[in-house]
Amino acid sequence: MVQFLMDEKAARIASLKSEEEQKSQLMKKKTEDMSRKISHLSDMIKVIEKELKAEDMAFLQNFKATKERTQYPLPDPRLVSGSLIDVAKHLGNLQFRVWEKMQGILKYTPVILDPNTAHPSLYLSDDLTSVTRPGTHQLLPDNPERCMKYPDVLGSEGYNSGIHSWQVEVGHNLQWFLGVARGNDDRKGELGVSAKEGIWCIMLDGGKYRAGGSMDLTLKRRPRKIRVQLDYEKGQVSFYDSKDMTLIYTHEDRFTGKVYPYFNMGKAADYNKTSMKICQSECDYCPVS
Repeated sequence: MVQFLMDEKAARIASLKSEEEQKSQLMKKKTEDMSRKISHLSDMIKVIEKELKAEDMAFLQNFKATKERTQYPLPDPRLVSGSLIDVAKHLGNLQFRVWEKMQGILKYTPVILDPNTAHPSLYLSDDLTSVTRPGTHQLLPDNPERCMKYPDVLGSEGYNSGIHSWQVEVGHNLQWFLGVARGNDDRKGELGVSAKEGIWCIMLDGGKYRAGGSMDLTLKRRPRKIRVQLDYEKGQVSFYDSKDMTLIYTHEDRFTGKVYPYFNMGKAADYNKTSMKICQSECDYCPVS
């Protein structure tokens, strides 16, 4: 965003300088034209003064031609229309127009990962929208929120009302767990992936798709992207294949307290392919008051 604003500032200044140069050249051309006319008129005055000093007969013989030369029109110098800088073009609605252009680079992701909950084996991207598990552990504080037993990470924002959805790219990962989880449970000990334990999810584990850790699911194809939709009031967490929005499974329960987006990278040995990314969504609102 800082780089965008710097580039936009440079572009605005360049546009202003370009207009200034164009209009300076126009005024220079007008000035040079006026100078040529004045110089020509000065030369004519010298010729006429010379003829006035000539003999009377010669002056009278050339009087008609001399009179015509004295009738040289030289308009009053006036400012040319449009010669001033178009201030309105450069400053009118400036903030709004910059914001409009900024929408082209703004990236909105409905879920942001919380690094304070991430297991030490998980590496989050700088924008906190993707997670990888390269097979090494980081030295991180053992704070109360951090998941220490399993390779889990939670979303930064919890929900206790409304309908929320996000799309996750699971790619070719051999193992993953997706859903929502209560945020107030102890994540440092043994905890099963079930509604009883405060986790409502689906998973790919050992080549099989399951719901809640026990129910086998039959899918017509291996999904690359999965949409998770939470309806808090209805007590539903639904999962869809993003390709055609085919329903995979729906958990139904009664939520109490906040629930958070839940991600688990599993314990697959192929660490190089172990990654998940939260997909961007259209930013369809205007944060301008």
